[in-house]
Amino acid sequence: MTAAAQPGHKWNFGAGPAMIPRPVLERAQSEFLNYQSTGLSLMELSHRSQPYEDLNNKAQAQLRQLLKVPENYKIVFMQGGGHTQFAAVVYNLVAWRHHQNGAKGDWREIPVDYVVTGSWSAKAAEEAKRLGANTRVVCDAKKSLGAYTGIPAESTWATSDPQGALRQADTASNQKPAYLYYCDNETVNGVEFPFVPSLHDPSVPLVCDMSSNILSRPVDISKFGVIYAGAQKNIGPAGVSVVIIREDLLQTSELKDGLPAVALMMDYKTMVKNNSLYNTPPMFAIYISSLVFDWLLDADAQRVQDGNAALYPHSSFVGVEAAQARNERKAAKLYKALEESRFYRIVVQDKAARSKMNIPFRISAVPKGSDAVADKKKDEEMEAAFVAQAEAKGLLQLAGHRSVGGIRASIYNAMTEEGVDVLIAYLKEFESQY
Repeated sequence: MTAAAQPGHKWNFGAGPAMIPRPVLERAQSEFLNYQSTGLSLMELSHRSQPYEDLNNKAQAQLRQLLKVPENYKIVFMQGGGHTQFAAVVYNLVAWRHHQNGAKGDWREIPVDYVVTGSWSAKAAEEAKRLGANTRVVCDAKKSLGAYTGIPAESTWATSDPQGALRQADTASNQKPAYLYYCDNETVNGVEFPFVPSLHDPSVPLVCDMSSNILSRPVDISKFGVIYAGAQKNIGPAGVSVVIIREDLLQTSELKDGLPAVALMMDYKTMVKNNSLYNTPPMFAIYISSLVFDWLLDADAQRVQDGNAALYPHSSFVGVEAAQARNERKAAKLYKALEESRFYRIVVQDKAARSKMNIPFRISAVPKGSDAVADKKKDEEMEAAFVAQAEAKGLLQLAGHRSVGGIRASIYNAMTEEGVDVLIAYLKEFESQY
């Protein structure tokens, strides 16, 4: 398919805050001044009002339906984004393990294990260490691979061998980890897990940051202890995070139990008890998220999204299943275009671990296969020109993360296949200039 940018139309390839489906924005616009016939904007309503309580319950029910969340899991909406969850996970799960240990011993001796495959999991591990937790990096992709360009085989992780030194030491000390943590999709580095970790001690809860790929594909929630996701990438606007937690893990961290007291705003048990209404929640962000859930559950909306109803096998093909099919098509064609080009270099070398949400790449003036030495300054000038020309054509926010540079195309659920086709056409146009 050949496509070109339409005059005046903007395509948002930003990593977050990211693109929101246009039908969602249009519906929010139509309801902005008069929500549910109240005569008030949602932003003017009390969070204790019946209309908002109904919305809060509806959003939870929608998400439970979309992800097939089992009944023994609770869903809460929290403020603070992923960075807040870095700390919340430590406080809540260490408290749980401390109580599993009979509330005896020093909580600082309880291990918390991290799989580091990119910038965000590295930050999460750093925060746990800063908070005084016994932080162990059981897999470091940068050390194993030289860079965050893939996922080391799970069998090589320190937690994977029951007879390995780490698990034997845990058995000897009678001190099990509070959790094993990983980030399902590294937004900065473009690395996405093609599997759910399963070789660790099954009594250790699995904690997962799904901020940038939640709702992009089906997931078996029952394999996890805690899943969290900042909304601003694949759900809705910034300001709210979704937390899905297994009921038996709810435990408040308190001084009387020999633990650091957790701020109640980060306490999962408090949030569950108050149905996400412990304080005034980010109402508008939750409202937009609910509209996105509606959009995903609407069969007609999903068929319209790519403009080709024939792509869908039946009229009830909705939700994350429809999103997954669309996302696989979009990512496959974009990776193919990059691989077939002369000078676009895909950053993630491990094809199985290439993200379908965030696709980082670099530009080099030296054609692939050439023995010539690359000129870093010239390459960076070409990348800057690529971004500038793209913006002039309405293809926005394609610059890579400030920590790594390069180019990054984020193609979340809201990005249509047409938008990816427009980007591919521009890739070829820009390359033809050289």
